[in-house]
Formats: sequence, C-alpha cells, structure tokens
Amino acid sequence: MNLERLEIARLYHRFGMGPKPGDFHRAIQQGLIATRQELLTVPAVDKGANSVTEPKITDLGQFPPIKTNARTDFQKEMARQRQLLTLWWLDRMAASDHGLSERMTWFWHGHWATSIGKVEYALPMYLQNQTLRVNALGNFATMSRAMIVDGALQYWLDGGFNTIAAPNENLARELMELFTLGVNHYLEIDVKAVARALTGYNVVRSSGIVTFQPKRHDSSSLTFLGTTGTYDAIALSDFLVARDDNAQFIAERIWFRFICDSQPLPDASPIKGAFSQRDISSAIHAAATSPAMSDPQCSMVKPPLEWFIAVCRALGITPSKLKNPGQVLNFLDKLGQIPFVPPNVGGWPAGEAWLNAASAQYRLQFAQYLINQGDLSPLKNTPATERVAFLGEHLAVAEWSYRSERVLRDVNDDPARMFLMAVSSPEYLVSV
Repeated sequence: MNLERLEIARLYHRFGMGPKPGDFHRAIQQGLIATRQELLTVPAVDKGANSVTEPKITDLGQFPPIKTNARTDFQKEMARQRQLLTLWWLDRMAASDHGLSERMTWFWHGHWATSIGKVEYALPMYLQNQTLRVNALGNFATMSRAMIVDGALQYWLDGGFNTIAAPNENLARELMELFTLGVNHYLEIDVKAVARALTGYNVVRSSGIVTFQPKRHDSSSLTFLGTTGTYDAIALSDFLVARDDNAQFIAERIWFRFICDSQPLPDASPIKGAFSQRDISSAIHAAATSPAMSDPQCSMVKPPLEWFIAVCRALGITPSKLKNPGQVLNFLDKLGQIPFVPPNVGGWPAGEAWLNAASAQYRLQFAQYLINQGDLSPLKNTPATERVAFLGEHLAVAEWSYRSERVLRDVNDDPARMFLMAVSSPEYLVSV
C-alpha cells in the first residue's frame, strides 16, 4: 500500500469531512506536506459554509397550557425549528470548502454532549453550536469558560437547580469526568465541593440566557482536588483546565477520535505537549502529523454522520434541498447518530459499534436515496474501464481490496450501482 496516499486519504476523512470532487486527485499531485498544511490552515472566509443561510431560530417563550390550540401550534413551531436547525448544520458540513472547522465543531459537540431531547428549544442549542464553532480551534480554557455557563449545557445537566440550599451534583460530576479531567481523577468528596462552586446560576430554558444570583451561590471556602478557596463557575473552570490531568485527557480524546480508537495514546505522542498552552489548533496539528496517520493498524470506522456528509460532498448534495429532507433525519436516526441528539452525556460510541447487520441495511437504503438525487456525471463521463480507479480518487479511498475491486468491475457499466457498492465497501467505511 502507498502510505502517503493512505495518509492523505485519512486527512480528508478524519479532519475534513471527506473530499469534494477533484480534491483528492489534486492532493495526490501536490503531495502530503502541502495537502496537510492546506487542510489544517483555516481560511479567513469559507465561501462554501457562508453560502448556507443562517436559520431563523427564535425564543418561543414558555409552553402554552396543554390541550389548547396555542399549545398545538407551539409544538409544531418547536418541531419546525428543531428540523431547521439540524438541516442547517448538515448543510454547512456538506457545503464547507474547508471541512476542518465543521469537523472540529462536530467533535466538540460530542465532547460537551448536550441533547435537544431534554432542552427541547432550538435556540439554546443553536447558541451552543455557535460557541463551539467560534472556539473549535482556539484555546480550550476559553472554550471551557464559555461552556460552563452555556444555557443548553446548564439546563441539560440541571445547573439551574443547583443552589446553596440544595446542591445538585450532575454538572459537577460530568464537568470533571467527561469534559476536563477524565475518569478516576477525582473523588466523591470532590464532586460535592465542586457542585457547591457551581451553585447560583439560573437558566432561561427557552432562550439559553444564564444569570448569576449571588444569594443562591455558596461563597464559602471549599476544599477539593488538593486546593482550598472560594470559587464560582469561571474560576473553577480555569482551575480544572490548568491541571495536568486536563492536558492528558484532551490529548487522549483527540487521539481516540482522530487517530486510533483501538490503541491507547502512546507516551511519546506529541499531542499532549502541543496542548500545553491549551491551544487546540496546535494539538490537532500534532495529531495530524503523527506517524500513526500512516500506520495501517490505526484504522477507524466512519461514524454514520461523517459517512453521510462525505457521500453528500462526493455527490454535490445539499441535505436540506433533498426531496423530503425529513427523510434524511429519519435515516440518521435509524443509524444512531443525528446532530443535537447524543445518546447520553458521554456522546456517541466509536469503532465497531457502528458495524452491524441492521445498520448495513439502513446504510444501503440511505445511500440509494442519496444517489438517486446526487450528481453522478463525473462517474458517468469516465470510460467504464477507468471507473474503478476514478472512484478511488473521487472518494479518497487509499486502495481497493482485490474483492472490492472485482465487485466494482463487475458493475462498471452501471454508474449508480457502482457508486452504491463503493460507498458501502469496507474500504470506504473503514479508513484502512
């Protein structure tokens, strides 16, 4: 296998949401170093992403009384805004000229996992998405400061119910275990103290506005994780993020989601060192230049959302413009991964969890739905005898296996079926 070709393919699929037509062919010609630099350098303006109109998400206010026409209309509008929000983000992912920013926003959405299933209102989720995008490749300390007082996250983890009179430990526990430090880096006594540091915040559920109410906050001296002092949410965030545990934890998360989900972060990995100042861009650059990027053993399964967006980009599809775009959300739901609806606060699984008989059937149906509406002209305009090689570059597949190549050649006179087989192949589903 050509390892440089493998690494370029992985760069596109792991850091760029998949190539658009012609991208991979051009990348092979310009070489690995130039391609990596291009993919990791965020442009001042992304014309593709900016071409997607911002959704009109409004504050719907409180729920009207049940069993009224107002309640029915309210719920219809709530559902409409939720669908509008989801399709807007899918459109941005598919349209982006430079996929890294959306890829990183998606990564952080899984990290600070918040579900609209409990929040219900679209506006707080939209605002959280904007916060994640603005900070996606910035400084993690800044991101953490913003997220600890984010309205959707606060409501999701019961922050608004956390008062000096009745401390609620949900946000405190997940802040340490899933967002900043990792498992086994704190004790139950630390959770209780951190919960008190997070008291006093109030959330307006419909708008996501968070306010601080000093009378509800525990301003007494608290002892946790080897420190004693008075803390509010911002001071607490800074303290946790400054710990060495945080550098190790985020480095491990980046390794697991971008490089290898079957082996632990090597002690010699430069990702942690690159994250020493909590600069996310530096850590991502260290990950993308890791020798493991060309290691055939570090294969990774494409999660459903990333597979879908890559197929859209290859077919020139804008998700919201598909016939019955609600069907897109139904397919993603069946595959188990839809934006704004993580299964739990730990986010989505990885690896072989996405490979089973049921998902394979849904994926075939989904792919056919997309192919029927996508642009196959580049494949159709390619001579039949050259279509296997063309698809390898069109889809950024490092190398077809003998079996897959044989299957593709058997149907090379049927471009639609050929494309279906290609995007359902092991080489496309798993970056080998």
